Amino acid sequence: MNNSQQRGTTEKSQVRRSELIATGRKLFADTSYDALSMDDIAKHAGVAKGLIYYYFKSKRGYYLAIVEDSVADLVARAASDTELPRADRVHRTMEGYLLYAQHHQAAYRTIVTGGVGFDTQVQAIRDAVREELIATLAEGAYGRRDIPVLARLALLGWMGCVESVTLEWLGTLEPERATVRDLLVRMLRRTMDTIGEFEPACPSPPPGA
Repeated sequence: MNNSQQRGTTEKSQVRRSELIATGRKLFADTSYDALSMDDIAKHAGVAKGLIYYYFKSKRGYYLAIVEDSVADLVARAASDTELPRADRVHRTMEGYLLYAQHHQAAYRTIVTGGVGFDTQVQAIRDAVREELIATLAEGAYGRRDIPVLARLALLGWMGCVESVTLEWLGTLEPERATVRDLLVRMLRRTMDTIGEFEPACPSPPPGA
């Protein structure tokens, strides 16, 4: 097989894998993890069961791939728009975060709650995305990702509030998304003001920033 053929085979494999993950997102949106067998998944995907094992090794591996794909979307949204002023970037990030949660509710719930009881690997993926979001916020606010422990704890607390508020909001989608966004942004501002009071190395952003 020449290089061109190898590239074509690799690209086809990547496309097929992405298609299977997209199918999995839809399936797990309506049905619990335990209620879906590999036979069910293969039937809905329109492929042989062996193909899913080929790409993901097991049902658990398939599920974890879906979770990882979902969190990659969230992290990408948070890290985008770096050219915007800080205040605009925070608003854009929170708008994107809530928009993602609204239109990918099953994936979002999986990311935040773990999805399959207490699964240490899912919990590790969730923790990793939290850390990345906090680091992104710190970089935008303080110009660096490595911040003092107290500042990190405060931002982690705010992140927990964001998740709880978002989960509750998804139950009714009231009030409007823009109102929830502004609420969370103001909570972040108050959190940063408090961080500045306790940690001189992380001063509160100036008004309007």
